[in-house]
Amino acid sequence: MSARPAPAPLLIACALGIEQFALRRRERGGAGGPVTILRTGMGPAAAGRSVARVLAHPVLREAAVLATGFCAGLAPGMHPGDLVVAEETRDPRGSVPCVGTELLVKELVRAVPGRTVHTGPLTGSDHVVRGHERSDLLATGAIAVDMESAATLLSAVRAGERPVAAVRVVVDAPEHELVRIGTVRGGISAFRVLRSVLPAFYEWHRSLLLPRR
Repeated sequence: MSARPAPAPLLIACALGIEQFALRRRERGGAGGPVTILRTGMGPAAAGRSVARVLAHPVLREAAVLATGFCAGLAPGMHPGDLVVAEETRDPRGSVPCVGTELLVKELVRAVPGRTVHTGPLTGSDHVVRGHERSDLLATGAIAVDMESAATLLSAVRAGERPVAAVRVVVDAPEHELVRIGTVRGGISAFRVLRSVLPAFYEWHRSLLLPRR
């Protein structure tokens, strides 16, 4: 009798210590396979290097990759604590389509009831975006921006074919610009939402393991 293959691992990548702390506050049970929560460090260069290094390890070589953490909303009407599920991530080096967007939206609504979930392109930047830059990025069709998601997913797919996704929590928006995450109400709200999203990530991961019809 042949042994069942080991379930594919899940790599969840975030940039900041506070993001990693929020994700680790949750019970780790319920995932479809082994889970690694990676703190990449800030910025696209750090994210790309960290993800490439970790995916070179034999245990994680075929891992599904999900980028998460905080982001800046670009569209009017967004609020701290809203969720962004990327349909694709993009930066000057190109775009990466995301997998399982509809399922993530459904599971996030269940995991964090009452929170608005936005879908659309998530763009990358190498610096914190302020003022008129938001309008310029919104004009490209992007709905949110962060510094690591695009680099994370690009590095992931360059390391080998795999499912990828990005889910971000809005920490500031055009009408709600923040200066420091940890001392402002919007940052606290975003932290609480991020602390609640793991069940949705696990359901996304489990869905990838089901046989395709």
